[in-house]
Amino acid sequence: MTNDTTAPGPALASPVGPGPSRALPFHRLALATGYHSWWRPLAGTAMVLLGAVVLMSALFLGAEIVGRVASRPLDSDGMAVWGDLGDTALALLSIALVTPVVLLAAYCAQHRPPGTVSSVDGRLRGRRLATCLGLALPLVLLMVAVQVLVPSPAGEGEDLVWAGTSTFLTGLATVWVLVPFQAAAEEYLFRGWLLQAVGAWCRSPWVAIAPQALLFAAVHGWGTAWGFADLVVFGVVTGWLTMRTGGLEAAIALHVLNNLVGMSISAAFAGAFASQETAADMDWVAMAIDVPTVLLYATAVLWVTRRRERAEDAGGPGASPAALTGGRRAGRH
Repeated sequence: MTNDTTAPGPALASPVGPGPSRALPFHRLALATGYHSWWRPLAGTAMVLLGAVVLMSALFLGAEIVGRVASRPLDSDGMAVWGDLGDTALALLSIALVTPVVLLAAYCAQHRPPGTVSSVDGRLRGRRLATCLGLALPLVLLMVAVQVLVPSPAGEGEDLVWAGTSTFLTGLATVWVLVPFQAAAEEYLFRGWLLQAVGAWCRSPWVAIAPQALLFAAVHGWGTAWGFADLVVFGVVTGWLTMRTGGLEAAIALHVLNNLVGMSISAAFAGAFASQETAADMDWVAMAIDVPTVLLYATAVLWVTRRRERAEDAGGPGASPAALTGGRRAGRH
């Protein structure tokens, strides 16, 4: 652990350039510039929380002002209502605002390049993200198909009413624009910031993975024990994939597609966006379908990662020392 010094600030042009920082695994990247001190993760976390509250408050205040000017209807609390889709859009956008706050906290509180929250390469790796999206899509579609075919334990189905072409297309467009940013923001907060904040204090990746998984489940609220357990499993597996691959791409891909497919289906039915249910409310059947899907995805990502590592070890195309720090070599740190 390196204490603060009076030396000049880190060279931000080279996020994880040559030297010891190249050997750091993902959860230890808060140490990449040598400006770590025990209090910096705490200060950064406070900055993330405060910044998120400020930006979200500004967003909802702005929406309230515009709603009053536009004579929008008011709810029982006297707040402007934008309708099911409008309120859903505001909720998604408010979560998306967390990402810039996390990146700013990394820069200001920990004196490190914001890109180190994304990966060991100091950036979000587009090619790897595209690969993970390709792996996740068929599994998520299969999961949804199975969930539709398998009856709920309650034995009761909801009366689904077509929302109408115009409403469906508007909802679909809203979801496709906002959900990727919302899902990515959650990954930057939990598998990015929180995992690295704990990792700044400890070498064990599992000690860093566990807290963010529990907090990830907790912020979704308490619905059922099955739902909470499913969210913990998701947090643990995506945290492990983040460590194993050296970046957030695998976690972002699965999270984005999981939310995107589910909410795209919801857009087709009247009143679906008014539902207050989340993944925390799932029953044991849904969990029994979801957990194997997540594990199959992790297996596929691991297989692709191992192939890439073998190519890099052999000096093949795309060989990168930084990429190797996210693989099996990083496990020693």
